[in-house]
Amino acid sequence: MMSRRTLLLTGAAAAVVGGAAGYRVWPRMGPYERVVAQQRELLAATPEVTDFVRMATLAANGHNAQPWHFGLHTQGITLSPDYTRRTAVVDPDDHHLFVSLGCAAENLAIAARANGRSAEIRTSDGPDPRIDVALGVAPTADEVLYQAIPQRQSTRSLYDGTQVSAADIALLQTAARQDGVNVLILTEPADRAAVTELVVQGNSAQMDDPAFVAELIEWLRFTPDQAMASMDGLFAATSGNPVVPAWLARRMFGQFFTKDAENDKYARQIASSAGIAVFIGDRADPAYWINVGRSFQRFALQATVLGIRNAHINQPIEVPSVRPEFAQLLGAPDQRPDLIVRFGRAPALPMSLRRPVDQVLI
Repeated sequence: MMSRRTLLLTGAAAAVVGGAAGYRVWPRMGPYERVVAQQRELLAATPEVTDFVRMATLAANGHNAQPWHFGLHTQGITLSPDYTRRTAVVDPDDHHLFVSLGCAAENLAIAARANGRSAEIRTSDGPDPRIDVALGVAPTADEVLYQAIPQRQSTRSLYDGTQVSAADIALLQTAARQDGVNVLILTEPADRAAVTELVVQGNSAQMDDPAFVAELIEWLRFTPDQAMASMDGLFAATSGNPVVPAWLARRMFGQFFTKDAENDKYARQIASSAGIAVFIGDRADPAYWINVGRSFQRFALQATVLGIRNAHINQPIEVPSVRPEFAQLLGAPDQRPDLIVRFGRAPALPMSLRRPVDQVLI
């Protein structure tokens, strides 16, 4: 969900890869695509409770770290943090982790309601925050958003630059409505330019931090075999990058994953987008971060229904020195912005993998 980078191998770099090693696309994408298709099937007519967990795991989450546990009980399902899958450098206070939990809880509830179950989400605060989803029986609901769950993705590519209609933006805002969460939509060129400056500022700070780069590399998956071995992380193809042998990708990583190249990439991506959505919780604590995740997940699913892509550009909120300037830009100097998302239209990219249900159950 929230941090978005993978190996940058474009233009001349891709030509070097193709010429030097005979690779432009890894030849073993077939097995990867079959696993993706199995994971993203809609549910059978009489789903089990564990089937709702599978739908939950398709939610947005930072670095595709999937930092969640699911516990089954007679009243429903409990979601709790898996702190062993933290991204401590980019997310030192577990903000993105709890947003990810909120995204998963909303997916779970939507899938349950679309299959004849009621689903009431309750968040417990305190030293061990968790989410309880109480399941019952009810008429079907949320069917349109449910159909979008397998197709939703963070599309980290250039968009086509076309505008999104006011009617579609209104649908996105309605879908994202959540108690304690405010969603700002920025479509004016001057606003997008101001956000771009802060994205570049934040990205520069992160690229200058060896710990940030080292953590990112830990989550990169260069080949489909690597991605299938871990069932997590950021696979190159899901960001539209060429897929090459791991030994060659690692050798070339330092040459092409540079601050200037990344800054230029983000500037071009934002310029190609129709707008930017910013999600702000009323308070900076896990309960409200979970609500932000719920709001964003519905936004992203509604966008998928409308053929609108989105991707995160969270650098201005991830870098503490940049965050106050971003909040000031939004006219909310006393609040902490939670998510920054660019949106627009573009073709889909390959989907990312998720760990099997039995690996996330406790």
